[in-house]
Amino acid sequence: MNKQQVFSIDNEQAFTNIALQIFKYQAENCKVYHDFITGLNINPGNINSIQQIPFLPIEFFKSHKVLSSNQPAEVTFTSSGTTGMITSSHLVTDVSWYTESFRRAFKLFYGDIEEYTILALLPAYLEREGSSLIYMADDLIKQSNNPDSGFYLYNYDELHHQLKKQQAAKKPTLLLGVTFALLDFVEQYTLNFPELIVMETGGMKGRRKEMIREELHLQLCDGFGVNAIHSEYGMTELLSQAYSKGDGIFNCPPWMKIITRDANDPLDLLQNDKAGGINIIDLANINSCSFLATQDLGKVYADGSFEVLGRFDNSDIRGCNLLIA
Repeated sequence: MNKQQVFSIDNEQAFTNIALQIFKYQAENCKVYHDFITGLNINPGNINSIQQIPFLPIEFFKSHKVLSSNQPAEVTFTSSGTTGMITSSHLVTDVSWYTESFRRAFKLFYGDIEEYTILALLPAYLEREGSSLIYMADDLIKQSNNPDSGFYLYNYDELHHQLKKQQAAKKPTLLLGVTFALLDFVEQYTLNFPELIVMETGGMKGRRKEMIREELHLQLCDGFGVNAIHSEYGMTELLSQAYSKGDGIFNCPPWMKIITRDANDPLDLLQNDKAGGINIIDLANINSCSFLATQDLGKVYADGSFEVLGRFDNSDIRGCNLLIA
């Protein structure tokens, strides 16, 4: 399986065919996944549809090396967490799959990266090693070929000055920010910048009380003077992201799919419009595991879009746009 096959998917049948090929490859080559499938008494040879594929609980990334490749890891992405929390590690043997995935997804949803100034307000992520979000933001900043693009930590004065400069110059601008920092910013400054794209990545990181999405987005809309808040849905264990341009409704790139499962029976998949646990198929994740059962709760709609409703009780509150509903 090569990148061209995965990233040129343009219809449901092509997605299904490649997903089944990757499943059979990972069922044989990913020891953790192989053992998980064996424990369920499932014969991979009998899997003929996406609905039959077992999804590996994402918690395995906290305790095992989830790998379908014998190559050494080029980079290890780690999840954030509060003190004492067990974090996930994603060993990525070919980081070009990640780069290709997020570059193509950005172009699909937002167009040519060189048309934008990318401002990244990502404290907490910048202050630790191994963040896949920082890796992506750094690459997008470089790809923009714009000297005004860059990272911001807690230097809100400088960010405010840059945003005013962008507005005066009428330059397309995307502000990518961790939730708590965006809220901190709008408590100090208010703008009326309707052309600005504000994209929150989720995450209070223990700095603030978790909020429902509607309340959060209302505060940010008022603070930045925009009509909608965009969002990114991704996580350490994935190499693809979904995006929302408002109202908390996310869309996946063609090589990624969301399926919901019954909260009480993880092997029972749900029909559209029913709330359940979020399962993710990420075909860019070919060298680890492409079929993951998350601890997020959500709902999938008939057009393939989805909404994140919250998290299972007692599961870790992490970043990645996991808001409590």
